[in-house]
This record gives sequence, C-alpha cells and structure tokens, in this order.
Amino acid sequence: MNQVDLTNCDREPIHILGAIQPFGFLLAISADWMVRHASANATEMLGARVEIGAQAQSLLGEAATASIRRHIQRLRDADSVERIFSVPVGAMQTPMDLALHHSGGSLVIEGEPTIPEDEFDAASVVRATIGRLQQRHRDVVSMSVEAARQVRALTGFDRVMVYRFDEDGAGEVIAEAARSDLEKFLGLHYPASDIPQQARALYLRNWLRIIPDIGATPSQVTPYTDADGRALDLSYSKLRAVSPIHIEYLQNMGVGASMSVSILSRGKLWGMFACHHYSPRRISYARRTAAELYGQMFSLLLESQEREAAAHFELNAQELHNRLMGAIASDSPPFEVLSSFLDDFCEVIACDGVGVTVNGKFALRGAAPDEAEFTQLIRFLNQTSPSRIYATHELQARYEPAKKYADKVAGVLAVPISRTPRDYLIFFRKEIARTVSWAGDPAKSVTVGPHGDRLTPRKSFEIWRETVRGQSTHFTAIDARIAESLRITMLEVILRLTDAAERERKAAQDRQELLIAELNHRVRNILTLIRGLVGHSRAGAGTLDEFAKVLNDRIHALSRAHDQITRGNWAAAPLEGLFQTEVAAYLGPRANRIQFSGPPVLVAPHAFATLALVAHELVTNSAKYGALKDSHGAVKVDWHVDDTGCLVINWAERGGPPVQAPSRRGFGSTVIERSIPYDLQGEAEINYALAGVEARFVIPAAFVQMHPDAQPASPGSEAGARMKESSAKPNVLRGRALLVEDNLIIALDAEEMLIRLGAQQVEVAASVRDALAIINRGPLDFAVLDVNLVGETSFPIAEVLQKGGIPFVFATGYGDDLAMPKEFKGVKIVTKPYEDGDVGAALRQDAD
Repeated sequence: MNQVDLTNCDREPIHILGAIQPFGFLLAISADWMVRHASANATEMLGARVEIGAQAQSLLGEAATASIRRHIQRLRDADSVERIFSVPVGAMQTPMDLALHHSGGSLVIEGEPTIPEDEFDAASVVRATIGRLQQRHRDVVSMSVEAARQVRALTGFDRVMVYRFDEDGAGEVIAEAARSDLEKFLGLHYPASDIPQQARALYLRNWLRIIPDIGATPSQVTPYTDADGRALDLSYSKLRAVSPIHIEYLQNMGVGASMSVSILSRGKLWGMFACHHYSPRRISYARRTAAELYGQMFSLLLESQEREAAAHFELNAQELHNRLMGAIASDSPPFEVLSSFLDDFCEVIACDGVGVTVNGKFALRGAAPDEAEFTQLIRFLNQTSPSRIYATHELQARYEPAKKYADKVAGVLAVPISRTPRDYLIFFRKEIARTVSWAGDPAKSVTVGPHGDRLTPRKSFEIWRETVRGQSTHFTAIDARIAESLRITMLEVILRLTDAAERERKAAQDRQELLIAELNHRVRNILTLIRGLVGHSRAGAGTLDEFAKVLNDRIHALSRAHDQITRGNWAAAPLEGLFQTEVAAYLGPRANRIQFSGPPVLVAPHAFATLALVAHELVTNSAKYGALKDSHGAVKVDWHVDDTGCLVINWAERGGPPVQAPSRRGFGSTVIERSIPYDLQGEAEINYALAGVEARFVIPAAFVQMHPDAQPASPGSEAGARMKESSAKPNVLRGRALLVEDNLIIALDAEEMLIRLGAQQVEVAASVRDALAIINRGPLDFAVLDVNLVGETSFPIAEVLQKGGIPFVFATGYGDDLAMPKEFKGVKIVTKPYEDGDVGAALRQDAD
C-alpha cells in the first residue's frame, strides 16, 4: 500500500494513505464537475464506468447531483463537512449516505450504502444521554464511566474505553464498559509512542474514525496526484484507510473492528473514546453521527467541569488575596506578613511543603530542604526569569544537588515576588513512587519490523510494571494560573510594605484591581454556566419532582438557591424551604432530627443565595462533625423578626459528640462567619460550645418580608415530614441479569434499577439475536424482557429461558391487556415506565 507525503500550508508533513475502506466509494471532482480521482470499487457501487473526464452528473444521477449542489453551499470553510443521508445514487439508484468536503481545489464526495435505522433520531438520543450525564455526575472519572456505558449502548461495540492523555503524552484507560467475558483494560497505561504525533494531529481534525473490518483489503484511489502533481489530501476523508502499522497493532490485540471518537478540551486532544469489537462491525452513518455528536457534547461538559474546578481554586486564591490585602494595614515587615500565611498558601496550591524568602530571611514548613539546601536552591532559581513562575515535577533532572534530598523534595513551583533582591514563595512536592501498569514495555516501542525502521506495535500486551522514581505529581495549568495570581498579589504586598515609590505603588494597585476584576468575571461566568445547565436539565426532566428524583448526587448549594428563587421570576423565596432543601439533599433518613420553628418569612434573592451557602455549610458540618454525626444528636432552628424588621436566625445543636473549636479557619468557616456581614451588612456569631455548636445570624430588614398566606412552622415540625423521602428499595435480587430493551434511554434506566435491586451484573440486549448470544455465554439468574422489539418480539428468548428454568418477567407499555401466548400465561407482566418495587416484587414472586 503506497503512502503519499502531504504538506498542507503551515502544517508539518502528515502521511496520508492513498486508499480507502472497501465498503464505500470516493470521488474528487474539480470545479468544472469532472471526475479527477476515484476508488477502485466506485464502478461497482455506482453502476457506471469511472474514467477521468466522465461527467459527474451522469455518474451520480440527477437526484444525488441536485442534493450535492444544495449542500455545497453549506460548506463554510476548508474544515467543514456536509452529510446527506439515504440519497439514491448511480444507475442502480442505490440508497447511500454521502459526505462532502473540500480538498485543495477539489470537492471530495464519499459514499457508502445506507444501513436502515428504524426511528433513530441522533439528536434526541444524544440530548437524552447527555442530560443524564449532566444531572448525575460532577467529576471527570464518574462522567467518563457513565459516558463509556452510554457510548457502548449507542454503538454496540464489545468494549468502549475512555482513554486520557497525561502531560507526557502517555495514555491511561480511566473508564471501561465491556462484555463480561472480556479481559479488563481499566487502569492500563500506554506509552506516548503508541499514538504518533501525526495521528494525534488527525484526531484533532477528525472527531470520529472507524475501521469496520481490520482484515479488509483497502481500495486504492487513482490517480494519486492531480494535473499539477499535487497529492489528494485525504485528511478529512471518513473512509480513508489507516496505517498498516495501526492495523498490525489492532490485530495483535485480537480486535476485528474499531472506532475512535476524539475528546477535546480547550482546543487540545484530552483523550478519546476507544471502541473495540472482536469481529467485523459496521454501524450506520446516522449512528456514527450520533457518536460524533456525543463526543463533541462530552468534550464541552468536560471543559465546563474543568473550568468549574479551576473556579473553585481561584475563589480560594481570591479569598487569600483579600486577607493579604487586609494584612497590609499592619506595620509588620514583609517577611513577617508572608511567613504568617504559609499554611494558607498550602490551601490554594496542593503541596507537601512550602518556603518563603524575603530580603535574605526565609521560613520553611512541611517537607522542604534544610536551610543550606534551600539557600543553594535560591541561587539556582536566580538563573531563571524574574517575572515568570518556575515549575518542574523532576527537580533532580535540572538541578543536580537535588538528588541528595529527592526523598523529601522531587518537584518545585517557585513564585518570584520581587526582582531585586530576588525573593520567592516556593511550593514543594514529595516523590511519588508510582507503580504504573503498562500494556507492554514502553522502552521497546521502536524496532525494525515488517514495515521498516519505525514504530512497530509490541507483540505482547501482558502487563509490564514500571516504577517511576525521583518525580512528583505534575503542576497543572490551574496551579500555574493560581501561582501567577499569587505572584501579582505578593508583588503588590512587597511594594506596599517596603514603601516603594508612589509610582510603583500606583502600578501595583492597578494590577490588583485588574486581577480582582478578572477573577470576579470568571466566577460569575462559571456560576451562570451552572445555572444554565440546571435549568436545561429541569426542562428535560418534566416536573421538578421528577428532576429531583433522577439526581444521584447533591447539587451545589448556590445552584439550589438560584433554582428556588428563579421559580418566581427572581422573587423572594421562603426561608424554611431553603433549609428543607439543604436538609433533604444531605441528610436523607436523618432529616427528621432537624426541627424548625418560626413565622412564614420570605427572603430576597440576593440574601437568599448568600444564606444558602451558610445553610449548606452548617448542615454539612453538623453531619460530618456535630450533632448529626451519630444517632443521638439533634438540631433546632428557629427564627423571628425583631422590632426593627430584621430577621434573627438561631441554630442550636445538642446531643452530639463533644465540640472542639477548629484549629484553623477553613473556607467553610469563613463562609459561615463572613458571608452575611460582608454581602448583606448583617451579623453572624458562632459559638463552639462543648454541648453543641450555636450560631446566631441577623439579616437586615431590606431583605426580609412576611409571607401573606403560608402557615408558620410549628416547633415540632420536621423536614422529613415536609418532603417526600426517596428511600431506596431493599435488595431483593442477586446474580447475573439479562435485560432486553430496544430503547437506549429506557435500557440505561432499567439497568440502574436492577443494580439497585441487588443484581451484581446486568447484560443488556436490544434484539433476540443479541439476547440469545448472552444466554449462550453463561448462566443467568433472572431476566426482564421487553415484549415488543423492533420488528420482532422477545417470545423466542422467553422460550429458551423457560426451558432453562430461569425466572423472568415481561415488560410492556400495553399493560395487562397484552395478548400472550398460552405457554406464557402465568408469567408476570410489568407495565412501563419501570418502578423498582413492581419489578422487584414480580421477579421475587416468579422466583418463589
């Protein structure tokens, strides 16, 4: 198979194969609609002879030509691709899916036979699955686990992995959904050389790549060059054949078909969905389009989650900035001010030790070099740029003397805080002796093989373990941004406390204001994004009760507060409802141990959002450390409006473990003590009494009004009595289950329901053939069968299960009136939508 060396504008050369997958055809047509290139199998698919100079319209047919002309207008730029589904093409009028894009001076038309999909709506499926992802998962790993499961359900591949790249380019499988009989790849690492830079560049430009049959012979594209001698650029071709080295790599793994969907974050390749099938598999263009759209939406969610995490750290940095600015009011020397904040610096950037040096004085905390080693390290850092932070996760590789103390310091992040003399704030990280599970030896990835002196995939995929020494965890981009903000902040502190010139002080003040404005802008943006996501989820879930029921994880306290006050077009909301929402979200069965009493009071939106943060911290702190930590304590919350119209709220904990005042003031304590005075000009007092925490808050009258209709909360009222509990159903099932359901979203919900009911493993099938294959792979303990599948029923499956003595129930949207064959008259029928109790009871009775 020949290769074409392609150079595109400013891009580095990329090897593009002059061949395509054998299940489709490719034409490259010049502006005068003359065919210039074609694949060898285009003749068979189009029912016409392909020659240079043949007219495109007669080749493709009138209907296809007209449709292509319409869609050409939508090609905005060189990177855009247009798709046309199920259009009659060629002399045989064969229904085909087409993809159009520009390549140089040619229009590239790719076609493949349409695979019919009954009532498959890509946008609806992706919207529903992404909606579930938004509602239930708030961190990268849990998002990836759910996404792998959803992509497997969408595409039907035997194995779907979420593959994440690290800072060095190596990859790790962080999530996996696979057939139960397959070896697990979760946690395996792959060296950076497994995916060369040329391939990574293509993954950035193409969201999806598929190889339906690893063993298929690609079809050549002729001629390879146009009249000007330029090679046809197949970078954006959906049918483009892949490198024979990659084919060999997959064959070594026993893969029969593969598909990859790129995951991007901030314009960079973050990772990918890697899909493997152990026999040839080609899925429809519509379903691949859905998978590609899913990858794009997942990338946006991932970037949003990363920005949300960054905003959290930057908020901490902003709070530290404010306290540093407050310390300037004292007459203390700069060194004393900064050294008193060493513990606070450790809270904004994760580290094992920290040091500061100002005017020749220094202070060290935690895992750090000794005084002599620290002094020598400063001399080394003086050789770096005075206006940039310096970070490395392997100090000994750049600074030889660091090998002597590599056991306690492996990585450093140095923040210069002055130019003359050179003063620093330095964060230290210990060595992380990481035992990495590699899928082969990363040191043996380049050898002389059948394709020459270049990358040859390793013949063995047995786990090879490597211990990494002398390295710390990497300092991330978020660490660098926070360090830069600290640098600006401390430059200002140093300038002010050393009585620098008035001009320098004015410049420092401008930098401070710019920093505060930027941080404030980012925080507001991320909060607006969160609110938009919650509103979108509510709209897709129907009623508010349904929305709350599907949430598996607690939602940020501020988002819940915004949700309550936006119901009334940003109007005042009930105080009691605020506390009840927090209690129900975090305490569950313990909600009845918080009692409320007080008049029906409404709180203005601005104050409501602030008070929600305070209530969130009070409830969670009590559950972690206070009266609600064990089974004995209780909390009483009462409020009243005083003579001046101010709202007075009292919080009292009793019966819990003995209380100890916190040794340091964390972010939560700061919220409780400072939010109301700072944001509302109110009052906040907290007393860590031995018998239980007591707190008193005063909300100014401007934010308070009486509810005209509601009844006051009685002293004995309980949050648990006011809100419907969603107690989990007891585990009534066990073992391996078969779920037959042809609707993707219903199947995902039903799978989770069976796991809640006690199933250890759930195998999902959408057709009779898939279900019978699962039955043949191993014994089952019970099954749930959707009666009506696409074009068939599940009765053949029920017959096999009945012969094997395996308990099962039918599920249908038609209710008990469904006409059943006589041999299944006694089988229980569960009516959709599924309910835990109904399914559990039916299966338990059938087993009995």
